[in-house]
Amino acid sequence: MADPSSYRPAPGTIPDAPGVYRFRDPTGRVIYVGKAKSLRSRLNSYFGDLWQLHQRTQQMVTTAAAVDWVTVGSEVEALQLEYLWIKEYDPRFNVRYRDDKSYPYLAVTLDEEFPRLQVMRGAKRKGVRYFGPYSHAWAIRETLDLLLRVFPARTCSAGVFKQAGHVGRPCLLGDIGKCSAPCVGRVDAADHRAIVDDFCDFMAGRTDTMVRRLEREMRDASDALEFERAARLRDDVAALRKAMEKQTVVLGDGTDADVVAFAEDPLEAAVQVFHVRGGRVRGQRGWVVEKVEELTTADLVHHFCTQVYGPEQGETDVPRELLVPELPADAPALADWLSDRRGSRVTLRVPQRGDKRALMETVGRNAGEALTRHKLRRASDLTTRGQALEEIAEALGLATAPLRIECFDVSQIQGTDVVASLVVFEDGLPRKAEYRRFAVRGATDDLSAMSEVLRRRFARHRPTASPAETAEPPVPVAQEPPPAVDPQTGRPRRFAYPPQLIVVDGGAPQVQAAATVLAELGVDDVALCGLAKRLEEVWLPADDYPVILPRTSEGLYLLQRIRDEAHRFAISYHRQRRSKRMIASGLDEVPGLGDVRRKALLKHFGSVRRLAAATVEEITEVPGIGRRTAETIIAQLAGSSDTDQDRP
Repeated sequence: MADPSSYRPAPGTIPDAPGVYRFRDPTGRVIYVGKAKSLRSRLNSYFGDLWQLHQRTQQMVTTAAAVDWVTVGSEVEALQLEYLWIKEYDPRFNVRYRDDKSYPYLAVTLDEEFPRLQVMRGAKRKGVRYFGPYSHAWAIRETLDLLLRVFPARTCSAGVFKQAGHVGRPCLLGDIGKCSAPCVGRVDAADHRAIVDDFCDFMAGRTDTMVRRLEREMRDASDALEFERAARLRDDVAALRKAMEKQTVVLGDGTDADVVAFAEDPLEAAVQVFHVRGGRVRGQRGWVVEKVEELTTADLVHHFCTQVYGPEQGETDVPRELLVPELPADAPALADWLSDRRGSRVTLRVPQRGDKRALMETVGRNAGEALTRHKLRRASDLTTRGQALEEIAEALGLATAPLRIECFDVSQIQGTDVVASLVVFEDGLPRKAEYRRFAVRGATDDLSAMSEVLRRRFARHRPTASPAETAEPPVPVAQEPPPAVDPQTGRPRRFAYPPQLIVVDGGAPQVQAAATVLAELGVDDVALCGLAKRLEEVWLPADDYPVILPRTSEGLYLLQRIRDEAHRFAISYHRQRRSKRMIASGLDEVPGLGDVRRKALLKHFGSVRRLAAATVEEITEVPGIGRRTAETIIAQLAGSSDTDQDRP
């Protein structure tokens, strides 16, 4: 591990100007490329206190052995150079937007004499126009099958095209009218290209113009008594409308935009982008990227723009508008750079309301689901789960893999509605039947709440006695713990078996509080650790420094998943209790009034205040409420109001 101070530039040598910098390892390979508005300010931040840096930044600066830079004239030039260097060097510590799968495109080979419509994957090439991406190749073929009757362009390979020309007979598509058969000379190159141009116009969003033109031709054919041609045009219009229905209109103003959203955790981020053309979602893409340094959402937007809209993507892939969840600091420079790529003005903005905001939320939900699927993909493999448990055992110094892990988390708002959760994972999988939630009373902070919950959890636990303890007389207890197996049912009692590992959500303070409780209860056969959110550090009792697991560690993924599940379970219970407390009213004290009639009253009047101001006759209009019950309700609500006024 290199010492960053050994290659730190001399004071005063770093210019205070915009530029791009490169970190190199001892072999001279570039491992990180970045840009800065002020090189001096940015580079000096890497050479401060090492322990104040983000975990991934620490790894980068300790792996590097040298740093150099190039000054430029503006932020836009810095963006261009940063992009070129990232593509040239492929640095290992830069965020890489790589597909979690290979997305197919509908491609039109405009660089050929007779352009071909086909499904295409991989790197894009010049002279080919792309539409999409689509989620599945069958979606492209289904769209083509609908449109070929209207736009009978060539879809065959070069070999089939050449063979048909030699034998002088078209393929089946030519015989059924789904290809204009340029291979046998039924149309010349100019006519075939006109068909392809119409197809591209339709796919680019000019759908209404095409439909109106066909409808006009259909009416003209009908007026000219060419009924067969009119029927054929009618079927063409129906095919176009069916193809249009498959692409949902999401923005009524015909917007051309890319909508980008992120879902992230400290280690990774899931990115989703919807390509909207002519107000319709034409394609969707997704990535899961590793966060190699401490990155905000704005930083992720910056990296997305510079890597996805590169020169090889083609001008048609740069939208007129880019809707993002947060604007980066260099948003004006990014807009200028993208405008240069497109050849016309491109705007970056954060949608605040309306349809665009709703679409942004939809894309965000897709990103969250993608991140969840990515995390769960590893949990579905038995070998991976075993590897994760072995890594945890090795990192924590356990003799065996922790087959049962219990995790605790506390949720509160300024000391009110304090609750806690307990989730159980066995063999790396959640055991939801063993989940528990606790309502904590009398706790002043997270530490006291955690202590109370652990005492309640291990109140019936029988610790394993050591040989030295067995020689001493037993300590009298008021009640002997129950047996592990219920003698009546023959089934194991819940929580009769202790976990091999306890995980608490938090750092050193939370771990020390939990360790104190376990020591007071005499529980010494259960391992304990804490997982801190900031840097995903694993803390052990009485250790001054945390255990740092590699960011690609399966063990760290499992601990994160357990911690996140405990947090989710605690938050859901906290929200449930808070909502119940907020709707509690004097109706709860009315004798004989159940949940069904209480809900009916609140639904009819809208609020308890309006119900209290109602007359007996108005209350009896609610189904199931008689006059005597209505009088009791009014008296109860009046009494509750007087009591509230008497309170200090």
